[in-house]
Amino acid sequence: MSDPTYDMVAIGNALVDVLAHSSEEFIADQDEKNGMKKGTMCLIDETRAVELYAEMEAGIEMSGGSAGNTMAGFASFGGNGAYIGKVADDQLGEVYRHDMKAQGVIHDTTPLAVGAPTGRCLVLVTPDGQRTMNTFLGASVELGTVDIDADLIGSAKITYLEGYLYDREQAKEAFKKAAQLAHDAGHRVALTLSDPFCVDRHRADFLDLVEHHVDILFANEDEIISLYEAETFEQAAKLVAGKCEIAAITRSEKGSVIISGDEFIEIPAQQAEVVDTTGAGDQYAAGFLYGFTQGMDLRTCGTLGTLAATEVIGHMGPRPEIKYADLIEKAQAA
Repeated sequence: MSDPTYDMVAIGNALVDVLAHSSEEFIADQDEKNGMKKGTMCLIDETRAVELYAEMEAGIEMSGGSAGNTMAGFASFGGNGAYIGKVADDQLGEVYRHDMKAQGVIHDTTPLAVGAPTGRCLVLVTPDGQRTMNTFLGASVELGTVDIDADLIGSAKITYLEGYLYDREQAKEAFKKAAQLAHDAGHRVALTLSDPFCVDRHRADFLDLVEHHVDILFANEDEIISLYEAETFEQAAKLVAGKCEIAAITRSEKGSVIISGDEFIEIPAQQAEVVDTTGAGDQYAAGFLYGFTQGMDLRTCGTLGTLAATEVIGHMGPRPEIKYADLIEKAQAA
């Protein structure tokens, strides 16, 4: 086992988020016309991205992408790490790279010089705070095995992988290479399932990954039920137990559950006004993994994740508006 230099390396689709408020009626109309399903992520092409952008209310733009959000939150706790994600050599790409480095995250992935622009995710937030995502992957799909830095992966305690990467073959190969490199170095691999529809598209692959290649699994209740095609959460929880070292499952207002061997640890939710659920799962993973890389017990890890998720759902956007390091003492006292 090599001596780790970094706490974590995260790999995912580098996307700029465009967030705007939306009515329930607009989502329903878009569902009827374009199959947009509330609370999920769907992939769209550049033409559809331009069309939908023109129909959205005025919004805000900020760097996003699931694993990128997790890495930003991880760094806000004080974690030391890097991010691998592909942007284009354009204005949005430059903004994205600047944002990551401003967070204290190493982001040296070579930008795409020719071809698709930097990817973006158009996020519609309904009055209940639920987010519906429409993603044009753009340059992010060009992430390939050549972008996976073996020395970087080999020097990280945890390599964190975004399930959305499985939507494109080239990125999938990069995903597999990173997981193998991490395990060859004697370090752990973490995976987030990302979205129930993503699970539906790749169920067989994800089941194999969880059982044979993943040490720490993150999912929400809908995703874990979808993965095991279970009738209830309780049934899915029993099925995932023992399949990997740790499974951390979020359940919205019901809190979260951490499953490790025979341990079944329930973490209560925190009271919060829900403004925008974008990034809740990403920041839960950030808090959990920060605690884990610092040797904290699983309950404290889960509490850190809960506090981070509670903060992010209280405002628009998927990244912290406070310094998450300030949450550590509160979690340890819980």
